[in-house]
Amino acid sequence: MLVHGGGAHSGWWDHIAPYFAGSYRVVALDLSGHGDSGTRDAYRLQQWGNEVMAAAASVGADGRPIIVGHSMGGWVTSAAATQNGEDINCIIVIDSPLRGRAPEEAPLRQRKRRPTGYRSKDEIIAKFRPVPTQDVVLPFVSEHIARESVRRTLKGWVWKFDPNIFGGHLFDGSVHEQETMESMMTRLACRVGFIRCGNGLVPAEMAQQIRAVLQLRGPFIELAEAGHHPMLDQPLPLVATLRAMLEFWSIT
Repeated sequence: MLVHGGGAHSGWWDHIAPYFAGSYRVVALDLSGHGDSGTRDAYRLQQWGNEVMAAAASVGADGRPIIVGHSMGGWVTSAAATQNGEDINCIIVIDSPLRGRAPEEAPLRQRKRRPTGYRSKDEIIAKFRPVPTQDVVLPFVSEHIARESVRRTLKGWVWKFDPNIFGGHLFDGSVHEQETMESMMTRLACRVGFIRCGNGLVPAEMAQQIRAVLQLRGPFIELAEAGHHPMLDQPLPLVATLRAMLEFWSIT
């Protein structure tokens, strides 16, 4: 199961998923309010976690799911594992900071909603930028993802994600909430691994905290020089790292 970040969609995994299709049933879903899925009146991590588990059950695959979540998707994955850990093989979290469940929330909330859409597909695609931004982006990957990120409406071309995704304050910044997130991985009944991007959103001090939380529960691996969105600048190292982690678990 491949879980995208906030404001993204399943197409962010289009060039990653085929590398695993020879050994696994691979599923990348659009969370509600994202991609081609429907919208909700309000959005919560646990609801998204329930959607991940429902999608996993719907494909009729044998065994328990392996769930990989990027950025906000890492917290969605953790939320799913908190409630359903015994029904999950393992989870892998990619560059999700301990505090701030949705790193994409602040920048996207600050964008003013455009009253009308863009006049052409090319015009809106030219505006595509990863949130948060990063210095290196492979153009052929970015172009594909950008084209999968928009839809045409009666008001013109618009982004597929629901602008109200972050209206419910997924993370309120309280001390209690921070403690809950930091302790989440220690309470999971399944195996857990963490991938930190060298130029991502997890600073060195926080990385040490995550290492301490994981201890012997799962691997902590760093992708050198990768931005917060490794599928945009380091897709093959990301594939190799995921493969190595899954192979390690298969023999231990």
